[in-house]
Amino acid sequence: MLGLGILLGFHFLGVLLQHGLGLPLPANVIGLVLFTASLFMGIVKLEWVEASAQFLLDHLLLFFAPVLVGLIGLYPVIERNAYAMVISLVVSTLVSLAAAGWMTQGLGRRGGRRGHE
Repeated sequence: MLGLGILLGFHFLGVLLQHGLGLPLPANVIGLVLFTASLFMGIVKLEWVEASAQFLLDHLLLFFAPVLVGLIGLYPVIERNAYAMVISLVVSTLVSLAAAGWMTQGLGRRGGRRGHE
């Protein structure tokens, strides 16, 4: 229960910061960044949240069921725009892969130089 409380607390903190400061990021992203930072800084111990996080990951499919059911009602819209959606998915995937590859190569070269100094 402690782990779930911590996870929900960081989400709630993200909601408060988003609304209070008018940040253009989603509240769950803000909460996740804060949670990750607190894990790295040792404020939150992995053991405290590991069981709750694993439970949520084990049942992740249940979180997608309402979205998939909602998509059924949008079938006519999806059918009309299928080509544009497929093209945008393919292009965005290729751009993401290229960017990830470029970053990996750049960081790999940079890390390789450090090892030879």
